[in-house]
Amino acid sequence: MTPGKQAAAPQRTRIVAFGDIVNDIVAVPRAAVRRDTDTMSTIRARPGGSAANTAAWLGSLGGQVDFVGSVGIADLDYHVQQLRGQGVIPHLTTAPGLPTSTIVILVEGEHRTMLTERGANRALRAADLTDELLDQAAVLHLTGYTLVDGPRAAGMRDLIDRAHAAGAVVSLNPGSAGFIADFGPADFVSAIEGVDIVIANVHEAELLCDQTEPERVAQAMGDRYGLAIITQGPDNVFVAQRGSKPVSVPVPQVRSVDPTGAGDAMSAGFLHSWVADHDAVRAAQAGILVAARAVMVIGGRPVI
Repeated sequence: MTPGKQAAAPQRTRIVAFGDIVNDIVAVPRAAVRRDTDTMSTIRARPGGSAANTAAWLGSLGGQVDFVGSVGIADLDYHVQQLRGQGVIPHLTTAPGLPTSTIVILVEGEHRTMLTERGANRALRAADLTDELLDQAAVLHLTGYTLVDGPRAAGMRDLIDRAHAAGAVVSLNPGSAGFIADFGPADFVSAIEGVDIVIANVHEAELLCDQTEPERVAQAMGDRYGLAIITQGPDNVFVAQRGSKPVSVPVPQVRSVDPTGAGDAMSAGFLHSWVADHDAVRAAQAGILVAARAVMVIGGRPVI
């Protein structure tokens, strides 16, 4: 299935995000980190997780969005409240004996170090996404973390196949170059076969297409998946569609406080625009503006 095939059903605009939800602890040092002693920092606890962040940004933009994920029972009410506060309809399961996934994020300029406990994300199953939700969806949005959490490759295959059978397009944010490398790039590519839209940063995309020059990376990704959006941090974004030369879209320069969740916000802004008219370049421009908002706040979600 290709993204263009969905133009016959413009009445569908609902997006279902499936995957990771996290308790983020974000630390932004005020000076260079000093080992074995104190470094004054700004530290905030924030709700996070790539798929959940994308859902939250979509909801904040006024989109119709459902989120399916798994949390520790002690955090259920908190995460339901946070998602509803952004206009998201949450469908959360709980995982007895497992805490909510937690990530400690150390932010140093444009770079981040993340210490990750996957927690209750490991209990998420493809079956937690019901056929009733898919029947209403224009897009099923997934992240690469699905491959290292509960659903794994078999669950990813089930989700992609069921979404297509329901008439939905499947979008993917690979999520982490580190996880792609650990999983194995060739196995990762095989596991996401059939995805229609990939929204990735250039480092993730390089691993998935065996190219290194950004425009060539974008071209290879567009040819493989039909539509690819390749980000480069503060540099231009490439929009690549199968059979066409990639389009370079400029990125405004803003003061970055914390890049956490920028890719998730980009995904949200892109999909929110794309489901309306399927104009990929216009959608990328919309995504860039949402990502610019994201990097100016601490944490991966819009402020309620």
